[in-house]
Amino acid sequence: MSLRATPSHDRPLRIAVVGGGITGLAAAHRLASQSSSVQVTVYEASHRLGGIIRTEEADGFLMELGPDSFITNKPAAIALCEEIGFLDQLIPTDPTFRRSLVLKNGRPYPVPDGFMLMAPAKPWSIMTTPVLSLMGRLRLLAEAFVPRRSGTDDESLASFVRRRFGAEALNRLVQPLVGGIYTSDPEKLSLQATMPRFPEMEQKYGSVIRATLAQQKREGSAGDASGSGARYGLFATAANGLSDLVRALEQWLKNQGQVTFRTGTPIHEVQRVDSKNGWQVVSGPVEMREDFDAVIVTLPTFAAARLLCQPEFQPLCGLLNAVEYASSAIVVSGHRLADFRHPMDAFGLVVPAVEQRKILAVSMSSRKFPHRAPEGHILLRTFVGGAMQPELLEASDDQIASLVHDELRQIFGMQAEPLFSEVMRYERAMPQYHVGHLDRVARIESAQSQFPGLHLAGSAYHGVGIPDSIASGRSAADRILQTAGNG
Repeated sequence: MSLRATPSHDRPLRIAVVGGGITGLAAAHRLASQSSSVQVTVYEASHRLGGIIRTEEADGFLMELGPDSFITNKPAAIALCEEIGFLDQLIPTDPTFRRSLVLKNGRPYPVPDGFMLMAPAKPWSIMTTPVLSLMGRLRLLAEAFVPRRSGTDDESLASFVRRRFGAEALNRLVQPLVGGIYTSDPEKLSLQATMPRFPEMEQKYGSVIRATLAQQKREGSAGDASGSGARYGLFATAANGLSDLVRALEQWLKNQGQVTFRTGTPIHEVQRVDSKNGWQVVSGPVEMREDFDAVIVTLPTFAAARLLCQPEFQPLCGLLNAVEYASSAIVVSGHRLADFRHPMDAFGLVVPAVEQRKILAVSMSSRKFPHRAPEGHILLRTFVGGAMQPELLEASDDQIASLVHDELRQIFGMQAEPLFSEVMRYERAMPQYHVGHLDRVARIESAQSQFPGLHLAGSAYHGVGIPDSIASGRSAADRILQTAGNG
């Protein structure tokens, strides 16, 4: 159903979208697809759209330099692909190597079969895993008999897992698996904001294990419990790389004729124009001022706060600046499979913090998806830094690449230098959903509501993945259209 925007004056509704990443593009798409009475201007400081989504191809390798896939049980990304005619370009993960490895005492071991983040879909596989000691296995399975927590206030991931599954399960399995997603400290990570289904399981069934088994019984099978680690069966990507999705979305927007792109255009300030109950965007490099009826800011919170310079925004800016971010680097490298002693027969490896290594995780991209590497080769993406090892990002690119190569030699028996390696840095790119995050976001949204026409969207609020970012952009667009329709 379309949301009809009807400006009170005889002209289209003028909307600025600040940021040309997937959130901003999704917002622009929603606006243009739902109303013919809008004109959208998308501002992007760099000379390319897509934000951290970036695919490169060289010598037969298809490399994702940012995210490499998205989960499909959150509907926003799939819905957007369907609306722009991109659905047939999506591919699932290759089931051949659908499992994860975890490091223990310097050696990679399989994550117990069916263990999904912290839901053991096959409890019997826990009893045979070498990743945990006998006492650790028994303590994990005893979760079925741990009483449910009486309070419903927010809790850290570490507190929840330690309370229900024991410290060893936290340190050896859950922390590295979740750390590979959020690059966060589990002692600070909000469970309600990141994985609310687990406290819901506890409250409804009294146990995560009992809830998981009940779900399997309802489904009549193990559901997506094949493999281990993340729920890999639910992930998809674009056959020729996620940049294809960005290009398809850009082309769709251009075909509509309602969207103007201003790439290579940094924004200096977003101002409220009281006399016209509107907004003004001040952009450069040559200062230009443009008036709008509404503005969607999709930048990280600290960058959004920098744009809101007027004194009236200070309470909101204080809340935005309170959101913490972590930095990380990805080393993308191509290799001959024969150059490893290890068979590299998994989707990736996660590294517990207790191992005291200098990498967070290794994603074996060409094992996850086809056509990512030539025959007889493998493409790796190795993650460094995060909230728990920020000091590693102080090293040079050459030093980061060197430490990654050392780790690959020690862990997988790499016997030759990579055919190539490229270091991608993401400074303050991952918002940290600390305990109390949902309350923090509610306060931000309350403060933002004091300024009609100003909307905030992106990964800092209600989810960090591609579907969450798309949903955030679409939600901001819907609020604008609903307000205009009611006005």
